[in-house]
Amino acid sequence: MKINRSGSAVWSGGLKDGKGAISTQSGALSAYPYGFASRFEGVPGSNPEELIGAAHAACFTMALSLILGEAGRTAEKMETTAVVTLEQQEGGFAVTASKLTLRAKIAGLDEAGFQELAAKAKAHCPVSKLLRADISLDAELLG
Repeated sequence: MKINRSGSAVWSGGLKDGKGAISTQSGALSAYPYGFASRFEGVPGSNPEELIGAAHAACFTMALSLILGEAGRTAEKMETTAVVTLEQQEGGFAVTASKLTLRAKIAGLDEAGFQELAAKAKAHCPVSKLLRADISLDAELLG
């Protein structure tokens, strides 16, 4: 099976004075603004790193849901955040890490089993495989 999904960006102008708009195939984002100021100066608007973070958090959480199901468990609730790090290095900027933070409530699962399944989801999540960055995981079982 092969599935293609798309996102797009439109840009006008130079790096610092230019303006862009991001759209997704689903319409979740439609010409949403982004630019230098929203990426580097905290001005409202989006940026690639937060979009990668949202994709990573969503993919990891779905992967864990699959793995939990295979283990006969269902989460009552899982909340995942992915903090994507953009660093200036010699030769330019690089995305150097994605830190996943998971808070989950899953009945009947002990801490060791939870950590094992969360680590498996981190390793097998398609976005984790794509990033190939230093992906860390901070998982906490609530309840």
